[in-house]
Amino acid sequence: MKSKYSSSWSSSVQPRKQRKYRANAPLHKRLSLVSAHLSKPLQKQFGIRSIPLRKDDEVKVMRGKFRGTTGKITSVDLKKLKVSVDSVKISKVSGQEVQQPIDPSNLVITVLNNSDKKRIRRKAPEKVSNDVKA
Repeated sequence: MKSKYSSSWSSSVQPRKQRKYRANAPLHKRLSLVSAHLSKPLQKQFGIRSIPLRKDDEVKVMRGKFRGTTGKITSVDLKKLKVSVDSVKISKVSGQEVQQPIDPSNLVITVLNNSDKKRIRRKAPEKVSNDVKA
């Protein structure tokens, strides 16, 4: 395990190598690490299973203390690989409410932010005919 980050790394069974890969990943790779599953209707609509999270996506928390809570994403932290949701807040000892960072794997996207038209490049897969003209 000499190099800090290897672009040819595919996978490893060792947790230490998985942690190293996530910790030393460059920004363009970190974006895919902050992905979440789409809800079933969105999966059928777009033909993809998961997509990187963005600000203003509406999500539902599936695991943890805030299970069942829905809200909009207010920020995506690529350094810590966490996401903040507007309705997921904890109160500090001082009484101030702050947003609790959540791991993206515990979220499901219910409504996509479609302000960027290039965000979803592919549509649902269509049947390809194997007819060959001779």
